Amino acid sequence: MSRIWNFSAGPAALPEEVLLQAQEELLDWHGAGCSVMEMSHRGKEFTCIIEQAEADLRELMSIPAGYKVLFLQGGATQQFAQIPMNLLAGRSADYIVTGSWSKKALKEAQRVGNVRCAATTESSGFTRLPTAEEIKLDPFAAYLHICTNETIHGVEIPAERIADTGVPLVVDMSSHILSRWVNVEKFGMIYAGAQKNIGPSGLTLVIIREDLLGMAPLTIPSVMDYAVMAENGSMLNTPPTYGIYIAGLVFQWLKRQGGLAGIDAVNTEKARILYQCIDESVGFYHNPVDLDCRSRMNVPFTLANADLDAAFLAESKAAGLVSLKGHKSVGGMRASIYNAVPLAGVQALVDFMNDFAQRNG
Repeated sequence: MSRIWNFSAGPAALPEEVLLQAQEELLDWHGAGCSVMEMSHRGKEFTCIIEQAEADLRELMSIPAGYKVLFLQGGATQQFAQIPMNLLAGRSADYIVTGSWSKKALKEAQRVGNVRCAATTESSGFTRLPTAEEIKLDPFAAYLHICTNETIHGVEIPAERIADTGVPLVVDMSSHILSRWVNVEKFGMIYAGAQKNIGPSGLTLVIIREDLLGMAPLTIPSVMDYAVMAENGSMLNTPPTYGIYIAGLVFQWLKRQGGLAGIDAVNTEKARILYQCIDESVGFYHNPVDLDCRSRMNVPFTLANADLDAAFLAESKAAGLVSLKGHKSVGGMRASIYNAVPLAGVQALVDFMNDFAQRNG
């Protein structure tokens, strides 16, 4: 069987090693005589799986003891509502909008309580970061929300640009979590949908500082209360057991790659060769994002001649390069080059793009 090079923004590619291990263990997990999908989430076998997954994640990200790790359901979009439900506590919050997902997070939070837009780059087409002068923060806000990597527009906030504002920083890392090391202690809460860089869809990861637990009003459902979920070890109800199992295998795979330092080096090289291809195409391809905030995970680009879009997509698919069509809201192309997309896959894409440009330029 020949596997494709998958550049989907999510659900996205998973490491082939992980898929092969899951295949091998599908019918009989470690001699249990059944699949992980068939196990009781409260049995000793699954308890071992979720505890090991958390331990490996804590090791990879250097998560300190004062933070809880939650394996939840609902995706990052559910968190857009769940965050203000838990953290507003009758106050207001600030949101910095740098793309479609932070814009949606703001809109959903406004349905829950008093939140404000502290800065937005929408008038610039979400192609840059706001300047310090454009950001108007409330020093008394309950929290500040940002999205450090915008999947659609391809804008990433460099780690050195994330400053301490004096209020808890809540961050959506869905599309670049585990792609590089971050200082967890800078954040009050980190959350991420799994289907980009962690595992299959249906699992959501939350890493939250313990002092932010217990502020939710008693009127919200227990299953939406971070404190209740933390008290129950993410198992107030049946968690997405198979998703947690696959995530655990991904964490172990990352450790074998040299941890986040090792995968960071590979990701940096993948992004370098792809952006080089775009920038040196003499205008045949174009990426609109400012150089200081280009995403290393999601690379949108357009062709100078949009009439060639259909041919580009058809020929790339025939070459085994799939899911390159840009999001419907922005058009063009997009290559999502997450951890599981190897350097060889990005090189294959670059080779195709160079050849296509030569033949059609």
